Amino acid sequence: MRREVTPEVVRHVDTSSLGEGIITYSQLSGVDVSNAIREQIDYFEAIVQDFEWKVFDYDRPLDLKRRLEAFGFKVGDAEAIMVLDLEHAPEALWYPVTHDVRRITDDGRLDHVQAIEEQVWDEDFSWIDDHLRCLLTEHTERVSVYIAYVNGQPASAAWAFFPEQSRYTSLWGGATIDAFRGQGLYTALLAVRAQEAKARGVRYLTVDASPMSRPILERFGFELLASSHPCKWVTSA
Repeated sequence: MRREVTPEVVRHVDTSSLGEGIITYSQLSGVDVSNAIREQIDYFEAIVQDFEWKVFDYDRPLDLKRRLEAFGFKVGDAEAIMVLDLEHAPEALWYPVTHDVRRITDDGRLDHVQAIEEQVWDEDFSWIDDHLRCLLTEHTERVSVYIAYVNGQPASAAWAFFPEQSRYTSLWGGATIDAFRGQGLYTALLAVRAQEAKARGVRYLTVDASPMSRPILERFGFELLASSHPCKWVTSA
């Protein structure tokens, strides 16, 4: 990704031709909002790249999500931006993980991750194989990918990203196939990533939680910072 900063937004442009762009920050107070939105659409249309505009509940103007929807953005379900201070995490996160959880150190099992995500979300996750392969190859020490197995079958997957010189680790994935839910796999994957983060000297865990994950995370001490909505734009080309 190439990070670009303008007076109104911070955007990340995919440079691999495999994924999409994303606007992670916007400040549209005191500007013509419609023109600012159109500028971003025109930018990504010109490079023929789909993108997501991540709208937080504190963004200005407060009706930004509605304005994006009026332009034709597809607004996704709300996500909870949550954080856990590992110095105050519950003892349960430090118990030994007894499930069959394996860290994937090469790309040989990434097809299992893709299969899990596609079964859970009923969407095309063909991009995830390339995404995680790139991370494992080019940022080996910055990413950890885990798969939980039940009787040898891939049942749940999650990964964590460890930015350099940061006190924060971001958690991703955390998806469990319906047939294997209720067996503690999500919790096991949460615990193994929390334990790795603590061993690395990380202070905080962050996650964009789905409505399904939020109650579980709250039980382990995660606190809500804000809500966000992914607003998707699909290029016309």
